[in-house]
Amino acid sequence: MTTNSKHHEVLKRVTSKGVFPYQWAFTLLLPIRNLIFSPQQLIKRIGLKEDYTVLELGPGPGYFSIPVARKLKTGKLHLADIQQEMLDYAKKRCDKRKLTNIEYHLCNGKTLDFEDHAFDIIFMVTVIGEVENKEDYIREFYRILKPNGILSITELAGDPDKITVDELKSMIGKYPFSFLEQFGSNKNFTLNFTK
Repeated sequence: MTTNSKHHEVLKRVTSKGVFPYQWAFTLLLPIRNLIFSPQQLIKRIGLKEDYTVLELGPGPGYFSIPVARKLKTGKLHLADIQQEMLDYAKKRCDKRKLTNIEYHLCNGKTLDFEDHAFDIIFMVTVIGEVENKEDYIREFYRILKPNGILSITELAGDPDKITVDELKSMIGKYPFSFLEQFGSNKNFTLNFTK
């Protein structure tokens, strides 16, 4: 494959369904994102407390990770992604800010290598639609969440993999989660479920 066709293939992945290419991770850091959904909005919606143990699935370059880690004064943030390049990018940005309460985990796309009942919150922003094995991951979320823990899923307009409110409620409803609350509109929303 020529360099030109590789670039074309990566560019095509940016605007189509599937895993967001790490080569375009810098676009996920553009400040204009704050107008649509800011890290501060996320922190309020998930009810983050300073001592929580939190899992962010699909952190990309760490747009939400840095503010979340800063809020976790005595807690810990775990970043999990299927792309090592995204984890490396996020780690570089977090290390630059001297954040030491973060761990990085490469996932295989099927299971999550964490102990049972490990997390107070699991959150993801515009990620669930990219997950190939959604059912496997939802089962894993239930296993690794603490009792009364929160699964928080945010979907935003413009994402080619966006799942609707009804699709998400139906998908999560197959497992013993309870729907807790919805923030935002059906266009840009966060749904929280509890174990």
